[in-house]
Amino acid sequence: MTKQDFIQKVSTKSGLSARDAGKAVDAFMETVTETLKAGDTVNFTGFGKFSPSPRAARQGVNPRTGERVQIAATIVPKFSAGSQLKAALKS
Repeated sequence: MTKQDFIQKVSTKSGLSARDAGKAVDAFMETVTETLKAGDTVNFTGFGKFSPSPRAARQGVNPRTGERVQIAATIVPKFSAGSQLKAALKS
């Protein structure tokens, strides 16, 4: 599903116009991004939790040359599914 498909579904289910649904989806994505950048988590009880997760520096290998490369430490987004989402996918 693409972003446009998602916006169309949100529009249909909420009764919002496609333009307003697009603004809502964009606002949601911006808010989650800003919150994760600040080091906080976004928790939707039953649905899941978005959180920033540190990734340590490590050694990598360039596949073309076989040369060892140092990969810097970074912070990556992580999503943990909630119990209601997991249950919905099981049935």
